[in-house]
Amino acid sequence: MGRRILAAVAALILISGVAFGAADYEADWASLDARPVPGWFTDAKFGIFIHWGLYSVPAWSQKGKYSEWYWYWMNLPGSPEALFHAKVYGENFAYQDFAPMFRAELFDPAEWAGILEGSGAKYVVLTSKHHDGFCLWPSEYSWNWNSGDAGPHRDLAGDLSRSVKSRGLKMGFYYSLYEWYNPMYVQPAKDAVSTMMQYTKKGKKKKKRDPEAQMKEYVEKHMLPQLRELVTAYKPSMIWTDGEWDYPSGVWQSEKFLAWLFSKSPVADEIVVNDRWGSGTRGVHGGFHTTEYGDLDEFEKKRKAGHPWEECRGIGASFGYNRNESLNEYKSAAELIHMLVDIVSFGGNLLLDIGPTADGRIPVIMQQRLSEIGNWLAVNGEAIYGTRPWRTATDGEYVRYTSRDGAVYAISMKWPGPKLELAEPKPGGDVVVTIPGVEQPLTSRFENGRLIIDVPALTIDRLPAQHAFVFKITGIK
Repeated sequence: MGRRILAAVAALILISGVAFGAADYEADWASLDARPVPGWFTDAKFGIFIHWGLYSVPAWSQKGKYSEWYWYWMNLPGSPEALFHAKVYGENFAYQDFAPMFRAELFDPAEWAGILEGSGAKYVVLTSKHHDGFCLWPSEYSWNWNSGDAGPHRDLAGDLSRSVKSRGLKMGFYYSLYEWYNPMYVQPAKDAVSTMMQYTKKGKKKKKRDPEAQMKEYVEKHMLPQLRELVTAYKPSMIWTDGEWDYPSGVWQSEKFLAWLFSKSPVADEIVVNDRWGSGTRGVHGGFHTTEYGDLDEFEKKRKAGHPWEECRGIGASFGYNRNESLNEYKSAAELIHMLVDIVSFGGNLLLDIGPTADGRIPVIMQQRLSEIGNWLAVNGEAIYGTRPWRTATDGEYVRYTSRDGAVYAISMKWPGPKLELAEPKPGGDVVVTIPGVEQPLTSRFENGRLIIDVPALTIDRLPAQHAFVFKITGIK
């Protein structure tokens, strides 16, 4: 009898979403910030971001702009996006009219998962809902504005999540806290679109509601239920929020949600979150800190701060697929591998974005870039995965360092020729230098305070990898 009662209690706990072994966190930043970022994230180093939605139908913006902001740009009178929209779709074609055109008829989640696994990425983050509010899952809280009710009539998030997890990758979801034109949402009148949206088509100002009460309704009846729905339905390993800048975290009730997520959700033990939970939280609160299209100066600041962080960016200048981009906007495979090496050597992760087409294809040029990164990681992954920053990140213009299990990895962004000279290593024991994929150890010596490594004369067909060259060194300090 006692065992049956215990079993029933355990079942009720599981149904309610309580995770065994999770600590209890309070709904305040002091408590929430004390939670360590789960180790899988700091070991993973490389993830794939996916921006896919209704904006993938027009798939157009000015060069250098984000195409996923199409609805916003097209509402700015005289903008290139507004002119493009009128020319291609007509003055009376509303953004909502893209929904039946977003069919995803060629979407094969198993094929996507294979491409993503082949890139060497360890986790995937799908835009479950961008600022337009359209959900890629059949959300109970977004009637007729989700992929189950409209467009493909399919649970895109669920289908991809299952395929990604079956490959052993972690699955996460991007979620925008705010929505541009949700009637429940109060947009601060601080720009042309927000000001314009306060008026009806006849130019008469809408009847005002209490903004505080209206935002409370938006958060409690729409935003928080959707976030909990995502977590309980798909059990992701990451929640990547955005669109937080209009209000402080208290308005979003971020602390309340995170306390539940970390303490009582079904993913409490492994969930990872970013730092975009309210105006002023980036780089201050939350889980890992974020940069976006950052540079080495920004990466160095993050390295010195010593907090887990992640750089996100597209292969091109846009996150969503942009038909207006040319080859010049796309980073080469070598540039992307160098970027990954830079970020990891400074202690961060790279979340590299792809933008699929509306019919559900990953553009071939993006597949090619991912494949080349995967080929490089297949040989040199030991210098990336599970590593930590060494005492210095750089050695001159072309060399970066990572460390792991007592070894230091010197990664040269160009082939060094017959000798690689390193100024940073100091004698610490019996020095052994190897190149991953090359059997014989290399000869080396210290001369004039520098480690001199004799590099074998390898022809192009004998090089184990291209674009960046790894030297594994033990016996130094």
